[in-house]
Amino acid sequence: MSLNSTPSAQRAHIGFFGCRNAGKSSLINAVTGQALAIVSDVRGTTTDPVQKAMELLPLGPVVMIDTPGVDDAGELGKLRVQRALDALNRCDAAVLVIDGEAGVQPADVELIERMKGRSLPFLIAWNKVDSPAAMPAARDALPVSARTGAGVQALKEALARVLPSGGEKRLLGDLVAPGDAVVLVCPIDESAPKGRIILPQQQAIRDLLDAGATALVTRETELARALESLATPPRMVVTDSQAFRVVSATVPQAIPLTSFSILMARYKGFLETAVAGVRAVDDLSDGDRVLLAEGCTHHRQCNDIGTVKLPRWLRQHTGRAIGIETVSGRDFPEDLSPYKLVIHCGGCMLTETVVRQRMDSATRQGVPFTNYGIAIARMTGALERSLRLFPALHAMLTEGHHDR
Repeated sequence: MSLNSTPSAQRAHIGFFGCRNAGKSSLINAVTGQALAIVSDVRGTTTDPVQKAMELLPLGPVVMIDTPGVDDAGELGKLRVQRALDALNRCDAAVLVIDGEAGVQPADVELIERMKGRSLPFLIAWNKVDSPAAMPAARDALPVSARTGAGVQALKEALARVLPSGGEKRLLGDLVAPGDAVVLVCPIDESAPKGRIILPQQQAIRDLLDAGATALVTRETELARALESLATPPRMVVTDSQAFRVVSATVPQAIPLTSFSILMARYKGFLETAVAGVRAVDDLSDGDRVLLAEGCTHHRQCNDIGTVKLPRWLRQHTGRAIGIETVSGRDFPEDLSPYKLVIHCGGCMLTETVVRQRMDSATRQGVPFTNYGIAIARMTGALERSLRLFPALHAMLTEGHHDR
């Protein structure tokens, strides 16, 4: 996957924050070398977060986010401030831009505390410092000038150092060897995007190619024929979660089987939490509330997974009169105490930072957290089989807890 085609969810998100007229928009333009943000001497010119995906050396593929001033006033100003603070949740790193002529403001101090509370890596850019004599002595501030470009390269290099590296992550390429064949089951129904396949399926194909493996893509209706066409059994079969029941019945037990959603939970870093949390599906009682959360805002089809299929399957599986609420996109409630369970989508359109923040929020509040694919595997009796590729998680699941 080239840098220019890297999906937004796999790019480092960097937000520029600060008070009105601190020079956030000018600085982000100087860093990117583009007129990304509108610049004006009028306070409060930026009214909503503005973001752009780009390649920025030495950082690589990133998403840059310009935000409204956090010291805005009035009823409309409060909404702008909240938009800026919400953007913190999408960031992997942040730049606090301080007006070097005005100095540190109370809103700047509050921002620093918020960033520290989120364990968010951040830098302080002391802007409007146009001469060496005016540069501050503070160790934690980088003197920059958006007007002259002084210090901008040093700021970019510092960002490259503070951004979490995490090493190279693989969706499934580390589970196969060169020459292996992997069958990918991609159902095409009324909810499938017209003329394309969804991001986890694209990512799986590319990851297998990078690993020197062969990807055989088929629908569940042609799966049996595809398996028969192979001279030797495939290394594994990966299915869309919605086809778990029919695929599990078709694929011989000797062939490992898992789902794109389970692989995505592993890729985003919350598979263990999701496996532990799915047990709550079998403990739901009448009147309990379940939150279904999706990261994207796609057009809802008549048989949509989040609003139609999952609610129906949950009620059929539990036999309980449970309340189900759905949220999508950037909407995710801070207070999760009303819910007995949170079931999240695979998170392919969200960064790992966002998904883990949502998981951590649920964990802090004592609310079990799982995802669509793991919940579906549990309800279809396929979860134990789908985790055999991951021995530690398989052992955790089977120690006293079996699919019902």
